[in-house]
Amino acid sequence: MTKLRQALAIVDWSGWLGAAIVVAMVGAAVLAPWIAPFDPVAVNIEDRLTAPDAVHWLGTDQAGRDVFSRILFGARASLAVGIGAVLIGGLIGVSAGIFAAYKGGLAELAVMRVVDAVASIPLLVWAIAIVGVLGVGPVQVGPLSLPNEVKIVVLVGCLFSPVFARVTHAVARRVVSADFVKARWLQGAGHWAIVTGDVLPNCLSPIIVQATLLVAIGIVVEASVSFVGLGVQPPAASWGTMLSDARNAIYSGEWWLPVFPGLAISITVVGFNLLGDAVRDLFDPRSEARTLVA
Repeated sequence: MTKLRQALAIVDWSGWLGAAIVVAMVGAAVLAPWIAPFDPVAVNIEDRLTAPDAVHWLGTDQAGRDVFSRILFGARASLAVGIGAVLIGGLIGVSAGIFAAYKGGLAELAVMRVVDAVASIPLLVWAIAIVGVLGVGPVQVGPLSLPNEVKIVVLVGCLFSPVFARVTHAVARRVVSADFVKARWLQGAGHWAIVTGDVLPNCLSPIIVQATLLVAIGIVVEASVSFVGLGVQPPAASWGTMLSDARNAIYSGEWWLPVFPGLAISITVVGFNLLGDAVRDLFDPRSEARTLVA
């Protein structure tokens, strides 16, 4: 415990800043129904295009909706896509990477070639193309009706899986061929025990680092898809749709409409990137922090 405290004590200030931003954004998203001063979808034509003041801290949009309240609720959609996609992508990619490394041979070759094929097309192109084909309406999967937001989470998660698969596969190959794993074989340990007790724990460090960085990418993807009208649908709040609605405001003088949603995206992405860098330093075997933990 003392070593961990020493390691955390030498984490760069940027890592703590990133952690603070992430905690603040997640807290704002979770507590949005209680801290938002106005209904994010309530239309009030009398207050339309009001500049930031004591009542509407970040102003109002073309329909008189409070920008601050919409940013708080928009954080829910962005973080849900970013975090949900990482969880789905991690589950698929880590499983595929460990399976390929553990099996080897033709199975490894087949899995990794599929991973390379999926990863060869840019993520945003995949997302826009598939959502464009499926449409923005609910998708019926057996008895379940998946709304567009869930569809985006699943889609982006599947597109994140090649990144997790490559990272996991690279580490798992070294672990599988290590002497301590061979010793476990000689002791009579089963496949599941070796995978979950030896291979997976030794792959967690780079997986966690990659996960924090991919959350930021997921937020950008959600904003981009919503910006072109294929993501969260109006009147629901989303940072991407807010930026899309504010395109004309750039020339008409309502500067607060594009500035504040853009700042929300930028600050959140920077926060996750800073946190990812700090986590990487903690898990890097060459870093001073990692040496203290070890």
